[in-house]
Amino acid sequence: MKMVVAIMHGDDAGTAIEALADKGIPTTRLDSRGGFLQKGNATLLCGCSEAQVDIVMDVLRNRSKSRTEFLNPLPPVVEPGEMFVPYPVEVEVGGAIVFVLDVERFDKL
Repeated sequence: MKMVVAIMHGDDAGTAIEALADKGIPTTRLDSRGGFLQKGNATLLCGCSEAQVDIVMDVLRNRSKSRTEFLNPLPPVVEPGEMFVPYPVEVEVGGAIVFVLDVERFDKL
């Protein structure tokens, strides 16, 4: 048995969960928040057989879209009388980070 842990953009998680459900793979969604952009992510937990790992990975690969967003940087601390105008910075977000873990024991209670 395997545990697939996928951290992905919150906008992509709903379609990924639906696609996994269509393939008979139950998934739990945990809302999470990223460190750099502080944007909403979703962490998906999928318990599956070793034979289903490739199916899960294909679904996640097809549902995780990269996109660009603009980030307004925080202004640095400035001295009185100084002026700082932050400009938006374009960053790439999306995709997924996926971990596949061995499960030693699984009990459904």
